[in-house]
Amino acid sequence: MKKLTVAVMPGDGIGTEVTPPAVELVKEAARQQGVDIHFQHIDAGAQYYADTGESFPEDHYNEAVKADAIFLSAMGHPNIRYPDGTEIGPQHDLRKRLNLYAGVRPCRTLPGLPLPLVDVRSKTLDFVIVRESTEGLFAFARGHELDDDEYAHNLMRISKTTSKKLYDFSFNLARRRAEQGRGHNLVTHIDKANVLSSQHVARRWFYEAAEHHSDVASNHQYVDFAALDMVRRPWVFDVMPTENQYGDILSDIAAGLMGGMGMAPSGEIGDTHAVFQPCHGSAPDIMGQGKANPTAMILSGVMMLEYLADKESSPELLKAAKKLESAVESAYETGSLLPYELGGTSGLREISELVAKKLSL
Repeated sequence: MKKLTVAVMPGDGIGTEVTPPAVELVKEAARQQGVDIHFQHIDAGAQYYADTGESFPEDHYNEAVKADAIFLSAMGHPNIRYPDGTEIGPQHDLRKRLNLYAGVRPCRTLPGLPLPLVDVRSKTLDFVIVRESTEGLFAFARGHELDDDEYAHNLMRISKTTSKKLYDFSFNLARRRAEQGRGHNLVTHIDKANVLSSQHVARRWFYEAAEHHSDVASNHQYVDFAALDMVRRPWVFDVMPTENQYGDILSDIAAGLMGGMGMAPSGEIGDTHAVFQPCHGSAPDIMGQGKANPTAMILSGVMMLEYLADKESSPELLKAAKKLESAVESAYETGSLLPYELGGTSGLREISELVAKKLSL
């Protein structure tokens, strides 16, 4: 196997704290399986903008996209903004420029945590939201030509080409999960087809794609009812493709089911590139206090290893991903870890060191 390169972008706030241990754990998991991964540091983000006047220079972008994957942590700072007041987020530039249409947001609960739902089935959740990340309302987030003093507009525009890529990705993901003994071999399209004509068309495109994946079950659900079911009976879901803004909202509910943003990993995947990052923000209010939770960053590293395993047709990298994921689960299964955001006192050092210990076994 060729030597793999991963671009590392720690970003801002606690991103600079959770990145080093996560990088070391990913590197060690790969090393145990005989794979060498080179991690290349790349500066970007709000603090870099404050220091240099650029948030993500073009030469930094060019270096990042040469890598086999991009490992990106928290970006942005509430007190550092562009002149128009908008937040600084190079991750959005990568998402759009690389056409990373599949925003993969897993919801998998870990043992030993005080989770919000009482039902015992909530302790073993394992489903995935696949948020379309390049179109929909978020793709046209700023001013519109129809805006005036009385009305402001945003545009809900989706394409058949990108939607079908998203649906094919979702069906393939459900099939792969079923082969691994996970999920229900089911894809549920989340939409608002009863109100929005664009969503009615999206549902039609979904079922056209489903005809090409007849070995995987398919159904649909309105987004508001899906939000209800994610609180009432989330264990019925498997893979859930959905529009950009819907996915943004539902993935926060999913993070809540896991215990908080510090537990929630993500991946942004396209045809040729992918970015992996935790769902949490830069949290500058806890920076330097040792309270940062590295779990989401580590689990994003697991997702990155799975992506690279598929990209390189590498069973070794898949074993590395499973070993690191098992190490995280084993660490929490001890019952000795309770992150600060869940009311405990386990921070950066306690969590990363215990995961490293389990990985070495």
